[in-house]
Amino acid sequence: MHSFLKHLCSRYLVERRSTMALPALLTRLLPLRRLFVLGIGFFTLCFLMTSLGGQFSARRLGDSPFTIRTEVMGGPESRGVLRKMSDLLELMVKRMDALARLENISELHRAGGDLHFPADRMPPGAGLMERIQAIAQNVSDIAVKVDQILRHSLLLHSKVSEGRRDQCEAPSDPKFPDCSGKVEWMRARWTSDPCYAFFGVDGTECSFLIYLSEVEWFCPPLPWRNQTAAQRAPKPLPKVQAVFRSNLSHLLDLMGSGKESLIFMKKRTKRLTAQWALAAQRLAQKLGATWRDQKQILVHIGFLTEESGDVFSPRVLKGGPLGEMVQWADILAALYVLGHGLRVTVSLKELQSNLGVPPGRGSCPLTMPLPFDLIYTDYHGLQQMKQHMGLSFKKYRCRIRVIDTFGTEPAYNHEEYATLHGYRTNWGYWNLNPKQFMTMFPHTPDNSFMGFVSEELNETEKQLIKGGKASNMAVVYGKEASIWKGKEKFLGILNKYMEIHGTVYYESQRPPEVPAFVKNHGLLPQPEFQQLLRKAKLFIGFGFPYEGPAPLEAIANGCIFLQSRFSPPHSSLNHEFFRGKPTSREVFSQHPYAENFIGKPHVWTVDYNNSEEFEAAIKAIMRTQVDPYLPYEYTCEGMLERIHAYIQHQDFCVAPGPALPGAHTPQSPFVLAPNATHLEWAQNASLAPAAWPPAHSLRAWLATPGRACTDTCLDHGLICEPSFFPFLNSQDAFLKLQVPCDSTESEMNHLYPAFAQPGQECYLQKEPLLFSCAGSNTKYRRLCPCRDFRKGQVALCQGCL
Repeated sequence: MHSFLKHLCSRYLVERRSTMALPALLTRLLPLRRLFVLGIGFFTLCFLMTSLGGQFSARRLGDSPFTIRTEVMGGPESRGVLRKMSDLLELMVKRMDALARLENISELHRAGGDLHFPADRMPPGAGLMERIQAIAQNVSDIAVKVDQILRHSLLLHSKVSEGRRDQCEAPSDPKFPDCSGKVEWMRARWTSDPCYAFFGVDGTECSFLIYLSEVEWFCPPLPWRNQTAAQRAPKPLPKVQAVFRSNLSHLLDLMGSGKESLIFMKKRTKRLTAQWALAAQRLAQKLGATWRDQKQILVHIGFLTEESGDVFSPRVLKGGPLGEMVQWADILAALYVLGHGLRVTVSLKELQSNLGVPPGRGSCPLTMPLPFDLIYTDYHGLQQMKQHMGLSFKKYRCRIRVIDTFGTEPAYNHEEYATLHGYRTNWGYWNLNPKQFMTMFPHTPDNSFMGFVSEELNETEKQLIKGGKASNMAVVYGKEASIWKGKEKFLGILNKYMEIHGTVYYESQRPPEVPAFVKNHGLLPQPEFQQLLRKAKLFIGFGFPYEGPAPLEAIANGCIFLQSRFSPPHSSLNHEFFRGKPTSREVFSQHPYAENFIGKPHVWTVDYNNSEEFEAAIKAIMRTQVDPYLPYEYTCEGMLERIHAYIQHQDFCVAPGPALPGAHTPQSPFVLAPNATHLEWAQNASLAPAAWPPAHSLRAWLATPGRACTDTCLDHGLICEPSFFPFLNSQDAFLKLQVPCDSTESEMNHLYPAFAQPGQECYLQKEPLLFSCAGSNTKYRRLCPCRDFRKGQVALCQGCL
């Protein structure tokens, strides 16, 4: 039948071309409009039937990796296609018949009442419709015959399978203890996801075992199966050296378009191109001839997908938060400039295509080895990958890096521990290495600090800004009118000394929350906002938003940043914004990084509830002169340096290095410092070969009761380094610090290793994922691993490059 259709289609196309060449004949035979309608219908028929024929021709026995796949895939699917084809043809005939009747009626009206046709002239399209009706009947007949053939084929297959039944029983192999349980599960649930049928499962024991041994890895390979191609792992590609890039035009193409968020990100990247190029040149000189492996990297921005709601894109032009988009734009630029291979996805369909996700509901593993060395995503993307990667998610999750603005502490990350001890939230419990979470600011040393960049000024620009500053001009931090609500008292005091400017979004009417004495510019494009900051003396925050990029941009443009001190500090325990976030961190001001790592004279943190303190700060700020300042870690070079170090040294797919409690090393690598206050790495001790940061930067302190390791290390001008915890997780470390342990126990607790008083008990950590710089309890003195850091780059130790 398929050859007949091809002949009919080709004949029709020839006649169609000749008809188009003879307009006079066309006019005599049929009005152009009816011919067009019938032509479209028949073109559709030819296309559908050709597709059906191609589908049958593709169902060859040799195409299937399993002996039974042709029946499983070709049977119900082909029968369904045939039925749909028959229905489509019948519907087409009905619609074309109705169109023909309408045409006949209009023809009769035009003929002025001529109500009958000559005997030798049939109604237009009648012969063609008869052929289509005949084809529809043929398709219906074929569907019945195919159904009969396939039923017979399946019956024959079941008889043949009887002879193999002894070869298709779940083996009792101690190396595969879960095999029999998985076979039982497959018997009951194999129809729960179409992906099982995609891989050839058809409900027989053989298909279960083939799938569980060749697609998944719960059962041993079957001896009678051909194992050559299936078991041979693909050869790893040769290593390629990464080369710095300075032209970002291809990156702009990779970022895509169609969303306001992407347009904003591309504009930012284009504006910073020259700074990225200069930073790459500087870092290349610093690294010299150091070999850098080129990585293949997938960047999936989950919060911009339609499936996650994408609440950000519609608000880009209405004063919505831009911090996340600023960071993602800079991450893409840094990865590209460093010379790595990049794919960017902002839709679930693109993600599935790049990962090689099989059709279905996500229960099956990927169809091919993951082609990416690293995946950068966010919590939304993490959830989407878990949903669609099946077992492959657990296999490849060590390659994932999660961009996480506010951080995820170990107590919230460990699923079992979080569930048992009340740390479970909507965003935690992923059982990743906590360093796989990457934050916007370096507030959680358990995570990796990713950051972003602010525009860096050259010396000429800095001098121009200093000369053009208005001594009495203030800009308020807050583009949404709700931030201004209830701030009349502060604004009234500020208005006595300074001219106040705002950048609050509005459509037609001035927002009532903004007082009349404020000069509101409306929402400004980034370059115009930068110019406003370059004129202003003060950039003032009213407590929200938390930890955004704008204060750093203001300080970089020569502004003083004034912010509110929170008493009590804001956290998930007392503030709605932080509730549900996977952190117990206490925030003592609107921008803790600016307060702790920059400070006066650039940053002033005062109690806004104390009017006298607030007014005194305004007066002092007016007398203070500052130069534009930008911390090195927020320059393009600083971000490139940091991400380069992460990519080259962080590997969460290798087995854990140092031993857990119970294993004794022949010689301790620690010595007590000369002042007997802390431990240091002994100069004659061998370094742990895989340790990064290098172990010689370790300094170990015993915290005071109720003090977290994060704060203890900062007290000594150091940074807590969680990767050093395993070195300290032994009774020997307590002995070297001259701490008497009457007893030593190993338990799962995010505060361990620690010393408990009273009782003189020492506790060691049992679960490596729970090593945590965060957390404190007045009962414990925590044993804290600290390290030094590079000036202006707290994420890296002095020897980390």
